[in-house]
Amino acid sequence: MIPLSLEDIARIVGGEIAGGPDGGSGPVTVTAPAVIDSRLAEPGGLFVAFVGEHTDGHEFAAQAGDAGAVAVLGSRPTTLPTVVVGDTQDALQRLASHVLAELRQGGEITVVGLTGSQGKTSTKDLLGTVLAAAGDAVATLGSFNNELGVPLTILRADEKTRYLALEMGARGIGHIAELTALAPLDVAVVLNVGQAHLGEFGSRDAIARAKGELVQGIVDGGTAVLNADDPRVIAMRALTDGPVVTFGEAEHADVRVTGLALDRLGRPSFRLHARGEAVDVALPLVGRHQALNAAAAAAAGLAAGVPLSTSGEALAHAALSKWRMELHELASGVTLLNDAYNANPDSMRAALDALAAIETTGRRVAVLGEMRELGEDSEHEHAGIGAYAAARADRVLVVGQAAQAIETGAGECAAFVPDNPAAIAWLRDELAAGDVVVVKASNGARLFEVAEALA
Repeated sequence: MIPLSLEDIARIVGGEIAGGPDGGSGPVTVTAPAVIDSRLAEPGGLFVAFVGEHTDGHEFAAQAGDAGAVAVLGSRPTTLPTVVVGDTQDALQRLASHVLAELRQGGEITVVGLTGSQGKTSTKDLLGTVLAAAGDAVATLGSFNNELGVPLTILRADEKTRYLALEMGARGIGHIAELTALAPLDVAVVLNVGQAHLGEFGSRDAIARAKGELVQGIVDGGTAVLNADDPRVIAMRALTDGPVVTFGEAEHADVRVTGLALDRLGRPSFRLHARGEAVDVALPLVGRHQALNAAAAAAAGLAAGVPLSTSGEALAHAALSKWRMELHELASGVTLLNDAYNANPDSMRAALDALAAIETTGRRVAVLGEMRELGEDSEHEHAGIGAYAAARADRVLVVGQAAQAIETGAGECAAFVPDNPAAIAWLRDELAAGDVVVVKASNGARLFEVAEALA
């Protein structure tokens, strides 16, 4: 974060300074990032206090101070000097918008936004790796891609930041437009239009409309980076008058994947072609779908001025956020693929394809839980995933009543358990050396607990 006095912050957000053991007297300057988790506060940082359904962030101001925070942004005074505002979220967003405007005015910073129905976080991780190879880069942590995550990511940037990579999610029409209003984009990357949050949006066309807001958030002269293999995405070309870079396996893609092959652990190697150049890439990640994610990252890199050769070298050392295609070869001889962070029908199929691609001397076991936010199609989609899993796994363990339609779809190879402890017990009894197991569900099912127990 760029250094700002508490007086400057109060002026920017329209707040008043209060609180602190000395009544708020004496100069205070914020020099480190803003956080909403007091445990993550850094020396010189700003703690942003929200009143939630179960906890009041203001009560953790002292803990944030012990960790180094020098001030609070909140709705009432605390034990630290506090900028008091009526709406903390609005104030946080106004502060982030101001800081980004200052960074744009004071130096060269390229802002890249990324969205899609699936693969956002993995591709953002790859993009962050590509951009960091060319200059100082700040990228969204994990999947913190909402109305709080985007401004907090912006506030991690400072005068040295050359690239800012922002993952942007949506739970409805207008959400991404609000985020791009905070952070107008130099490069907008749309990965795909799938079925994630279908229950909230109602149709894939509505999802496409929401994702298209990212393209409409580009500054004059900015570039749209679009998936040439997804008809709904490539149609977003009509939403911008600026340059467009496409990626995919299609022959007409500007950044094209060819020669895709998988090693014994399902890790892809391929060639990327762009602008008359070609680079060979071997990803240290599991899943055929990661090749397309890498192409998206390289295409965004080109739009941001990063040479294809630099991207190719960087991608060979990429890593993903927690619980996303984590590959563990356990002491027991079992190979574990932990992809338990989140799930929708498309990402479920990708995980099951990855399971099928891993060579094994034993059985392939899919541990699957609920996919949330699918609306009235939920039972049909769960049953379809069961059938898909049965064609790729020797055993399918279905966890939780909400996912029971997967058992129906999977048929004779399926087993059902009611909860995570039962799943852990079943797997400890059933798994043997040489087996490969994938764990996948929506985050709310907490199947990462199962994966972590095995590991």
